[in-house]
Amino acid sequence: MGVTAPQVRHWTCEEYLRMAEAGIFAPGERVELIEGEIIAMTPQKGPHATAVSLVYESLRSAFKAGFYVRQQLPLTLDPASEPEPDVAVVRGNPRDYVQDHPPTALLVIEVADATLEFDRGRKAGLYARAGIPDYWIVNLPDRVLEVYRDPGPLADGPAEHGYRSIRRIGPPDSVAPLASPAAHVRVADLLP
Repeated sequence: MGVTAPQVRHWTCEEYLRMAEAGIFAPGERVELIEGEIIAMTPQKGPHATAVSLVYESLRSAFKAGFYVRQQLPLTLDPASEPEPDVAVVRGNPRDYVQDHPPTALLVIEVADATLEFDRGRKAGLYARAGIPDYWIVNLPDRVLEVYRDPGPLADGPAEHGYRSIRRIGPPDSVAPLASPAAHVRVADLLP
């Protein structure tokens, strides 16, 4: 008799939505679906929550009509991934997404403290595979903004995706979002 390895059950976005509707998750429980796995998000401490608000306000100023800046709302990137980035910029306006969550974004921002390695690794790979051209991490421990661009397959293998351009920008500097090149976002304005 052979030994059988335990199997991991992966979920689809449709199953995940049905679980939420059935009340499987506690009210206010923060989870997201990443590559078929339900991931519990860490509780937000003061610096994280403040940074999310600062990023949201800065991007609302940088993006005008025709863009919708979303705060901690889902993106349905593929049938098994529905992350809830801290901030995402999509085309259109809120009413464009009454029936379905956006399938992509022009810019995604994660605020990271305890989740820094996850955001740099698995989340970056997920967003790159989805073709999101501009991915930023507000790195709270180092007080810098990490800017990830040029998504695509990496040399490590055909299934590996990531960003081929990564820059770290400090508080005295600013960066222009790819989708709004005339806007300049000051890194200092994103940090608590």
